[in-house]
Amino acid sequence: MAMRIDILTTFPEMFGAEPGCALNSSIPGRARAAGAVEWHARNIRDFATDKHQKTDDRPFGGGPGMVMMCQPLYDAVIATEALDPRPARRIYLTPQGVPLDQKLVEQLAAEPRLLLIAGHYEGIDERVIEQLAPLEVSIGDFVLSGGELGAMVLIDAVIRLLPGVLGDDDSARQDSFGVAEAAGKLKPPVERLLDCPHYTKPREWMGRAVPDVLLSGNHAAIAKWRLERRIERTTQRRPDLLEQ
Repeated sequence: MAMRIDILTTFPEMFGAEPGCALNSSIPGRARAAGAVEWHARNIRDFATDKHQKTDDRPFGGGPGMVMMCQPLYDAVIATEALDPRPARRIYLTPQGVPLDQKLVEQLAAEPRLLLIAGHYEGIDERVIEQLAPLEVSIGDFVLSGGELGAMVLIDAVIRLLPGVLGDDDSARQDSFGVAEAAGKLKPPVERLLDCPHYTKPREWMGRAVPDVLLSGNHAAIAKWRLERRIERTTQRRPDLLEQ
């Protein structure tokens, strides 16, 4: 059965079915067409109780910006979850959340269903966050206009880990931050490494040649070279991964 992803947003057009929409291109688009995943965007405004479909109001205590109100969002979550019997993992995209890393993506990819809450404005009323108790997730230490782009990032990262989506499951394991089998055997063990350099035709370009080992046909030597380059690159660029 396809993984189901629901997105609650005040801008559902960002997740439209048109070919030009980000998630309908490349790997996510092919995965959806193949039946590996389905996603549905619902407008939180549909659950507003006033004629203007208002979902936000001024913050108590004063200050700039607007705050998303409790009831429309709560009703949207409950109504959306009722559309499918599978339990949904609730996720709220917010700069205050836990960092989205590959380990978390792998955990989310194992879920049968995700429900993503894309906030907007100054934030969401804290009481509805407490009531719904979603996993709060951040895609980085910066602020976006809303959670929609963060939701797209999370969806793309999750989809490519679904069985059969990439065609070769080793592709995901050998990516940056993937758990490489050889890397797991290092002493001390290291699971998350950056990817190694990659090359394709021509063999020489602007005086730069492809490393000889990649042309040798010796798969053991190639695997050793790639692991060494992963360790070297991680040491140079992300030593914090080795320290962990």
